Amino acid sequence: MQKKLADYLKVLIDNKHLLSEFYEPEALMMEEEGMVIVGLLVGLNVLDANLCLKGEDLDSQVGVIDFSLYLKDVQDLDGGKEYERITDVLDQKNYVEELNRHLSCTVGDLQTKIDGLEKTNSKLQEELSAATDRICSLQEEQQQLREQNELIRERSEKSVEITKQDTKVELDTYKQTRQGLDEMYSDVWKQLKEEKKVRLELEKELELQIGMKTEMEIAMKLLEKDTHEKQDTLVALRQQLEEVKAINLQMFHKVQNAESSLQQKDEAITSFEGKTNQVMSSMKQMEERLQHSESARRGAEARSQQLQQELGGRISALQLQLSQLHEQCSSLEKELKSEKEQRQALQRELQHEKDTSSLLRTELQQVEGLKKELRELQDEKAELQKVCDEQEQALQEMGLHLSQSKLKMEDIKEVNKALKGHTWLKDDEATHCKQCEKEFSISRRKHHCRNCGHIFCNTCSSNELALPSYPKPVRVCDSCHTLLLQRCSSTAS
Repeated sequence: MQKKLADYLKVLIDNKHLLSEFYEPEALMMEEEGMVIVGLLVGLNVLDANLCLKGEDLDSQVGVIDFSLYLKDVQDLDGGKEYERITDVLDQKNYVEELNRHLSCTVGDLQTKIDGLEKTNSKLQEELSAATDRICSLQEEQQQLREQNELIRERSEKSVEITKQDTKVELDTYKQTRQGLDEMYSDVWKQLKEEKKVRLELEKELELQIGMKTEMEIAMKLLEKDTHEKQDTLVALRQQLEEVKAINLQMFHKVQNAESSLQQKDEAITSFEGKTNQVMSSMKQMEERLQHSESARRGAEARSQQLQQELGGRISALQLQLSQLHEQCSSLEKELKSEKEQRQALQRELQHEKDTSSLLRTELQQVEGLKKELRELQDEKAELQKVCDEQEQALQEMGLHLSQSKLKMEDIKEVNKALKGHTWLKDDEATHCKQCEKEFSISRRKHHCRNCGHIFCNTCSSNELALPSYPKPVRVCDSCHTLLLQRCSSTAS
C-alpha cells in the first residue's frame, strides 16, 4: 500500500553482513541477483493496492474512485479523452454497484443475527417468567416451613425446660459419684506410674543380662582360641616325641640292653595314648607327663652313651631287633593316627554339645523372661480385675443413687401437688439468695425452701424439719425454721 517493498529489500541487500545469520551463502538474497530482483520490484509501484485493515475480508482489495477526472477543466479535454472519461465513469459505476451488493449482503447477515437475538430474548423472557413462578412457590414453602419451625421451637423449648429440671437432679448425683471416681482414678494412676517404674527397672536388668550374655560369648570365643593354641602345642610336642623315637631306634642298633628302656617307653607311650582321650578334661596333667618323658629321654640318652662305650660288638643282633621295632613303631603310628581321628571326632562332638548347651541356656533365659512377663501380666490382670470390680461397685452405687434420686423426684412431685397454693419460684427467676443476697454460682448452689417456696443458698437453708405434707424431713430456710419451731412450742404449751 505504501509502495516501499523495493526500498526495504534494497536496504536489506546493502547490509548483507546482517543477513548471514538468517540465510545460507547460496541463497538468492546473498548473491548479486538480489539487486536484479530489487529492480524488478520497482515496477510494482505502478499498481495500486488498497486494503481495509479494519474489515473482515482481507483477500479482496477495496477499489478506489479517482475524483481527479471531475476536477479537470472541460476546455482541456479532447474528443478521445472524453471517451476515456466516459469509460472510467462506467467502470466506477460498476464498482459502486458491487459495493452496494456487498453492503446488501452484510445487511442480510445482520438481519439474520438480529432475528436470532430476538428468539434468544424471547426464550430468556419465558425462562424469567418460569423462574419468578418458582420463586413465588418457594417463598410460600418458606413461610410454611417457618411456621412449622416456630411450632417445633415452642415444643423443643418446653421439652428443654423439662429436661433441664431432670438434668439438674442428675448432675447432683453425677458430681457426687464423680468425686469417688476421681479418687479411684488417681489411685489407679499412681499404681500405673509405679508399674511403669518397675517395668523400666526390669528393662534395665534385661539390658544388663544381654550385656553379660555378649561378654560370655566373647569369653567362650577366647577359650576356644586358647584350646586351639593348646592343640597346636600338643602337635609340636608329638613331633618332638617322634624325634625322640627315632633317636631311640638309632640307640637300639647299638645297644642290646636298651630293650628294657624301650619297653618302658612303649608302656609310657601306651599310657600316653590312653591319656590323650582325656585331653579336654586334663591338659595340665599331659604337660607334667611330657616333662617326665623328657627327663626319661635324657636318662636314656645318658645310658645309651654309656652302653655305646661298653658294648660295640652286638650291632648285628640289634639291627634285626631294630627292624622288628620299626614294624612295631609303624603299627603304633597307625594306632596313633586312628586315635587322633577318634579324638578329633570327640572334639567335634564336644563342640556340638557346647553349642547345643549354649542354645539351651539361651532358651532357658528366654523361658525365664517369658515366665516373668507372664507373672507381670497376671499381676496386671489381677489389678485390672480389682479396678473393674471397684468400677462395677461404683456403677451399682450410682444405680442406687439414681433410684434414690428418682424416688426423691417422685416425692418432690407429690410435694409440688401439695404446695399448689404456695408460690414455688423457678430456678431462672432467682439469681441471688433471698436471705443473705449473695449471687448464685457453681460453688454456691440453689435450694428451695419446702415451706415458703423461695430459693436460698446452702448456708441459709441447712435446716431440716418434718412437715405434715412430706413423709420425710425436708430442707427449710432459717426464717421458716424459727417460725415453725415457735408454732410447735405454742401448740405444745
